[in-house]
Amino acid sequence: MAVPSLRTAILAAADNATVRRLVTRYGMRFGARRFVAGETAEELLAVAHRVNGEGFAVSATFLGEGVRDATETAAVSEEYCALLRRFAAEGLDATAAFKLTHLGLDIDPELALQNAARIASTAEQCGSSARMDMEQSQYVDGTLQTYRRLRERYPDVGCALQAYLYRTRDDLDALLPLAPNVRIVKGAYLEPAALAYASKSDVDAGYVRLVELALSGGGFTAIATHDRRIIEQAIATAERRALPKRGRFEFELLYGIGEPVGRELLQRGYRVRLLISYGDYWFPYLMRRLAERPANLTFFLKNALTRL
Repeated sequence: MAVPSLRTAILAAADNATVRRLVTRYGMRFGARRFVAGETAEELLAVAHRVNGEGFAVSATFLGEGVRDATETAAVSEEYCALLRRFAAEGLDATAAFKLTHLGLDIDPELALQNAARIASTAEQCGSSARMDMEQSQYVDGTLQTYRRLRERYPDVGCALQAYLYRTRDDLDALLPLAPNVRIVKGAYLEPAALAYASKSDVDAGYVRLVELALSGGGFTAIATHDRRIIEQAIATAERRALPKRGRFEFELLYGIGEPVGRELLQRGYRVRLLISYGDYWFPYLMRRLAERPANLTFFLKNALTRL
């Protein structure tokens, strides 16, 4: 997590219309492609084949959020369904991860549920799975409610939980009886101090507690962090519980950032999944990645300056 002032500045820049136009026009050429597979499903599939060949599994996200047109949400759900069918047809080790606001949560929770169920059903038919990403704090209740309803019909469907929110420990406690499929993330949105930890040390400590709690249950845990110290703590917890290296948990890392750590984990016998995004709505995604770690911003700026 970046220094709060730097993180705030980057996310504020994301709302600036001029910055948005410039980065959208030139960003992919100047370095965004490190973090995003491309703008089309074909570009995503090419990357998925390549990283599968290196031993990585894939979780694919079609970028977008906050959709307020019902027709558009249907197109988004079909994009995911078509992608899952392509994964199956091409023998890829790949799943899908989607945001409920991309499927109409801001319009009607029932519409979002209907679209999410269509994706989950297609994943099941294709021998794959799907997981809901977690968004800003105001969407947590709606996302968890949708997850519970979906899981009644699709046992493999998953949901992300954000370590920086105070409430997440209680949310995970409430889900444990379901033996849930959860992805533990730190959280990438700006939240008020009344709702979220502000310091990196507090977020890290909360993250470790969540992983320990999740691994104590009978579900599946995706440990989504690049922090080597936290990764080793998670491994130690799994070893204490005599969990196999594959089957009960995996490590998930961002495409373009996590490959070095991921290759080390693959060599040690762990299952590693790369989270890969695509689509023409990549600007907000890029800005959140830049805000998370100063090193990401440094890479992007160096790439841009050398190509001017």
